[in-house]
Amino acid sequence: MNRRLAIVLLGAGLLATLTFFAFEQRPAAVPRIGFLGYDSRIQAERLGAFLEGLRALGYEDGRTIVIEYRWAEGRFERLPELATELARLPVDVIVTAAPPLVRAAQRATTTIPIVMSVHDPVGMGFVGTLARPGGNITGFAFQDSELSTKRLDLLRQAVPNLSRVAILWNKEGGGTDAVRAVEHAARTLGLQVLTLEVQELSDFTTRIAEATSWGAQGLIQLASPFITKNRTTLLELLRVNRLPASCELREYVVEGCLLTYSASLNAIFRGMASFVDRILKGAKPGELAIEQPREFELVINLKTAQSLGLVLPPSLLAQTTEVIR
Repeated sequence: MNRRLAIVLLGAGLLATLTFFAFEQRPAAVPRIGFLGYDSRIQAERLGAFLEGLRALGYEDGRTIVIEYRWAEGRFERLPELATELARLPVDVIVTAAPPLVRAAQRATTTIPIVMSVHDPVGMGFVGTLARPGGNITGFAFQDSELSTKRLDLLRQAVPNLSRVAILWNKEGGGTDAVRAVEHAARTLGLQVLTLEVQELSDFTTRIAEATSWGAQGLIQLASPFITKNRTTLLELLRVNRLPASCELREYVVEGCLLTYSASLNAIFRGMASFVDRILKGAKPGELAIEQPREFELVINLKTAQSLGLVLPPSLLAQTTEVIR
């Protein structure tokens, strides 16, 4: 009996040793990152900046990490389905930007870390505070109300004797707080304001017609993925109606808007890679303070200014980070 017991114990010990050795030799699972985007064409440059940030930290898609992409391609109704797909894979972290996308990810999971870039995340209910977000969401935050107020001042510098300005917005953008902030800033500057909301594609024609009938001499476009998706329609209406505008992003200005002042989204997306790195190394998203952008850009389309008959003051041109000719 003792001899048999010894053989059994010896065999069990050998099996345990071999099993332990096998587990020790098994390669660690490659982290999987979910990237939830609203349009692969619009966000291609942002994605490139994010991948650049990952490479700088030693990550390579397909080798040290795997990135699962889900693109809504402008169909926002697909966002819940796409976010749920990523959560069910599952991925180790979800990266996304803009309120409707962050909201879809938030509803899809309360446990998978989410790295975001969004306006006013506290006001929108994504995080508790900027210093200690709590929950599973962290990333970057910037206030569209502050940026839009700055855009208003720049538009006033660009358009002589500006007295009437229209505000174009969509509820899935910076929200009503941004609208109220720009309205207040405009009135403080002695400007009359007409606030116009767009909810569907046909609204653009109607709203720009309202603005021109009212006598608007300029337009401020507030942050909105919906407006960005339909910016070609907006920019053509601005061109036909000869309406100077200050827009949300550089892409608008490249395509014909007069000017923009915005946080550098490329810098933000590179910075989002740092959040992913810290989370993959064990940091809890709820304990990673929300960061503010440090790089900003003023872009002006000089060709658009000339077509509108505007002679931009040297003091304004001196502030630009890029001039589109």
